[in-house]
Amino acid sequence: MLSQFWSLLLPLRNRSTEDFEPSPYVITLLNSSLWVYYGITKPGGLLIVTVNGVGVVMEAVYVALFLLYAAPPLKAKTAVLVAALDVGFFGAVALVTRLAVHGSSRVVVIGFVCAFLNVLMYGSPLCAMQRSVITRRSVEYMPFLLSFFLFLNGGIWTLYAILDKDIFIGIPNGIGLILGTSQLIMYMIYMNSEASNLSGESYQESQQQRLIVASNEANIP
Repeated sequence: MLSQFWSLLLPLRNRSTEDFEPSPYVITLLNSSLWVYYGITKPGGLLIVTVNGVGVVMEAVYVALFLLYAAPPLKAKTAVLVAALDVGFFGAVALVTRLAVHGSSRVVVIGFVCAFLNVLMYGSPLCAMQRSVITRRSVEYMPFLLSFFLFLNGGIWTLYAILDKDIFIGIPNGIGLILGTSQLIMYMIYMNSEASNLSGESYQESQQQRLIVASNEANIP
């Protein structure tokens, strides 16, 4: 979450969100809010509430920046996403679990929702990133620190889940640990590749030069 702050410093200074997309921030706000609700509902969930409470505050700031500084179409998109997900979906989950679910089943239902959303939120973009690395044979668009902290975060929360015997925290973070490990392995495989040692523009120029050379060689009788 803190890494997102640095990425928004420039748009904040320019009074514009530029090409940043609001969706990740809106969805992360929803995810953090649900985990706070889970921590409040679960006995002994103070640590969960504290960590994700900080996340709610930070993501709310990020979303507010979009509502303040985004271009009108993007500002409207942000408002719709906030209304549908952070207000509508979260409100529906809270309402249903309060009125229709009782006792220990309430923690189970909220935990399932949190775990499912967590897996989707972290798994989808990371899998797409890995496919990009394999296709390009380059780690140019896979930051090492992102992969490392995914691995570290997944490992710590998985250990916490084992000690606390909480499968709803253990499952998504166990998957995060596996994804983080696979990314670190992939980073080590491709970090010294030729494509990784070239910038995006240099890589394209190199590929074009190779095609020209190959074409010239093919035309030599």
